[in-house]
Amino acid sequence: MTSATTPAPAVVEPCAAECTRAAKFGEVLFRNRGWIPVPFIVVPLLVPGVQALNTWIIALVLVLIGEAIRLAGVAAAGTVTRRRSRTVQRLVDYGAFAWCRNPLYVGNWFIWMGFIVASGVLWFLPVAALLFAVEYYFIVRYEEGVLESIFGQEYLTYKSQTPRWFPRPPKNASSGPHAWGEAIWSERSTVLQYIALGGAFYLKARFM
Repeated sequence: MTSATTPAPAVVEPCAAECTRAAKFGEVLFRNRGWIPVPFIVVPLLVPGVQALNTWIIALVLVLIGEAIRLAGVAAAGTVTRRRSRTVQRLVDYGAFAWCRNPLYVGNWFIWMGFIVASGVLWFLPVAALLFAVEYYFIVRYEEGVLESIFGQEYLTYKSQTPRWFPRPPKNASSGPHAWGEAIWSERSTVLQYIALGGAFYLKARFM
């Protein structure tokens, strides 16, 4: 969820977009989004696959692209993006968020696709892509409702000018602060997860 330029009021009532069934279901997924992807990785870990040097290289490239996108998003929005609460203090419309409205989720998609490629279970790629698309569709419906409740027309204007998923160069890019040091430090646990997963897939290649 983005956090940006105009301070938000302390308490706001939910708007109609935040009260839809899709948004309510998305709220449940949003609050549990940290562990929901875990079952998706069980199949690539346990099912035999064809692992080779080229799949490892492709996987590494995908993970690096995804983490670069994530890092740019966290640097712009701050570590507030890791919260599970409805509290959002500012609307970020610059940096990675000027290219698309959900850069962290776009980054996550690249990362998880990379690990599936590393597993060698390539038939699972379209299945995983579909599962993530469904998950993030509902999460974003909730987040967009929250941001509309808090920021109103300011968010609707940003929403109308910025694609949800597929990045494009912004027509009127605005600038804002980027906390790169804080972002890099906050991503340390994420990077450790990458290393652990990479090690698990290496062991799979050796012993399966």
